Amino acid sequence: MIATAGLVDFHCHLDLYPDHAAAVQDAEASGVFTLAVTTTPRAWPRNHELAQRTKHVRAALGLHPQLIAERENEIELWDRYLAETRYVGEVGLDAGPRFFKSLDAQKRVFQHVLQRCAQAGDKIITVHSIRSAKMVLDLVEAHLPSERGKIVLHWFTGTKSEAKRALDLGCYFSINVAMLGNERHASMVECIPLERMLTETDGPFTRTGERPSQPVDVALVVKLLSQLRRMSPEETAKAIRDNLRTILL
Repeated sequence: MIATAGLVDFHCHLDLYPDHAAAVQDAEASGVFTLAVTTTPRAWPRNHELAQRTKHVRAALGLHPQLIAERENEIELWDRYLAETRYVGEVGLDAGPRFFKSLDAQKRVFQHVLQRCAQAGDKIITVHSIRSAKMVLDLVEAHLPSERGKIVLHWFTGTKSEAKRALDLGCYFSINVAMLGNERHASMVECIPLERMLTETDGPFTRTGERPSQPVDVALVVKLLSQLRRMSPEETAKAIRDNLRTILL
């Protein structure tokens, strides 16, 4: 297995593990660059505090679309914290059956997030887009010029044509094991240029063996992605690191 130091987990919910502080320290010890996303701005202060003590972990400020029905008013708290971070997420839209009723509210919040990020400039935003790729891309195109921020589409399950549109808008994609284990999604991933890819676990919502995935498990994503691209794991890992450096410029 490839060494974990220098790998990238660009979407992981460290605050949702049983021991948040230990999860941050484990990510730090592994040397994996880990973006610790939040689902509500109420989780931001503690996540930010723990990440500030590390070299490899960064915290992102989020308001998850699946929580909008109950927490839309927390956008005011999100606004208050935005100046404290370059990273935003998890945000976006979810048009799945469980959350479709809140879709109008989700759109209001996501449009607000994009507009505030455009005003601030230089934000990196990890975006949820379940059954809503076209709507997400419409809002990105309307409210976030590519020179004002960068979008990373997390666990993207849209069509190849939607992926191409996202590429044309300057988006990146964070790839996980579940995507590569699905024939249709893997086929879509094959169409994404390597220079637009990052890797992720989305732990603890994914599993590695019998346990929730951890940032070190992103090594398996690199292995599978390498097989898909017919490259060595080391070449793939380097390309992903280079992509991270590019979006951070």
